[in-house]
Amino acid sequence: MKVKVLSRNPDDYVRETKHDIQRVPRNYDPSLHPFDVSREYTRALNATKLERVFAKPFLASLDGHRDGVNCLAKHPRSLSTLLSGSCDGEVKVWNLTKHECVRTLQAHEGFVRGMVVRHCGTSFFTIGDDKTIKHWKMEAPGYGEEEEPLNTILGKAVFTGLDHHQKNAVFATCGHQVDIWDEQRSTPIRSFTWGVDSFSSVRFNPVETELLGSCASDRSIVLYDMRESTPLKKVIMTMRTNTISWNPMEAYYFTCANEDYNLYTYDMRHLENPVKVHIDHVSAVLDVDYSPTGREFVSASFDKTIRIFPKDSANSREVYHTKRMQHVICVKWSADNKYILSGSDEMNIRLWKANAAEKLGVLSPREKQAIHYSQKLKEKFQHHPQIKRIARHRHLPKVIYHQKNELKVMKEARRRKERNVRKHSKPGSVPVVSEKEKHVVSVVK
Repeated sequence: MKVKVLSRNPDDYVRETKHDIQRVPRNYDPSLHPFDVSREYTRALNATKLERVFAKPFLASLDGHRDGVNCLAKHPRSLSTLLSGSCDGEVKVWNLTKHECVRTLQAHEGFVRGMVVRHCGTSFFTIGDDKTIKHWKMEAPGYGEEEEPLNTILGKAVFTGLDHHQKNAVFATCGHQVDIWDEQRSTPIRSFTWGVDSFSSVRFNPVETELLGSCASDRSIVLYDMRESTPLKKVIMTMRTNTISWNPMEAYYFTCANEDYNLYTYDMRHLENPVKVHIDHVSAVLDVDYSPTGREFVSASFDKTIRIFPKDSANSREVYHTKRMQHVICVKWSADNKYILSGSDEMNIRLWKANAAEKLGVLSPREKQAIHYSQKLKEKFQHHPQIKRIARHRHLPKVIYHQKNELKVMKEARRRKERNVRKHSKPGSVPVVSEKEKHVVSVVK
């Protein structure tokens, strides 16, 4: 015989303490909630609107330089330490938590062309227009001691780029050729040339640490292996590349900043076509840096803006600008993936949030849960026209807005002309060339 009994466990509905939230019994049966989707849509719309309301990315401005900021360097072990070099040869070490300069040294005569911190974080290297490479201690000199470099190497020509190996006591410079140096020696242990008169930047691969890439003045990007005596291969583009940045998570991918207003992501195994062409800037792109996750990168441009691109998207997800910020020369993404640092012509270093609407500081568990929930809602309804329009909209300065429209008209005119030529030509005589193929002239191995 079955006896039906009402059984209630007080743990299911009684609070443990009077400070807890009241427990609410819920039945998740969809038939009981016919307006569930419409309710979620309204919440997603409100979350998207609130995200735009709270999007205030600018955090701080670090001023102290007396000339334009030409290069930045991150500390590999300390999140709060930043190094900057300016056009008057001055190097400053900053404490980012206090927003103050902790050390200033006159490193070079003329521009500081490049800076890099050693992988252990105990010292750093600088190069300048005075044809020297200088090795400095990270610690400031004691009271009464003079500011002297640990080592100075005088080169034969001006150095334009510098990077350090991820693990070994080896660094690379570029100028009229690419040189590999040992820290203990005053002459390069290896030099690479490929019929080019000058190089503008050089970067070590953070994953495959023996590989490095450089940008040359003949519009080419050259790849090297330190274990080989000759360069691996090079890709020649239609316009000059200013700098490259390797993806820290995917060994074969790198992104280059070009003079033709675009960025190009390449797979080094297949250099015939870029994997992705990233558009949106309206002037030459001067610098690029990947986030530590490898999913996004930030670019700095001559058009006075900073843009954040997802690595597989052609358009930027975010654009940062201020009224005072002039041409952005250098940009870095912090190692904790939360901040972006930019150095510009008008002598300031600016600190930005990587996620414009993110709330900084300690979050309570309920806040974390609410943020996570609204994020999932926005993802679920991201393709609805109303939500998509609000999420994508960015206010641009008037000049950039008009330039963008002008470029759009020019591109459409070129496309129309090409269509008309093809229409009035012999079939097959005017082939269709994709956007990816247009910008690569040739690959030399």
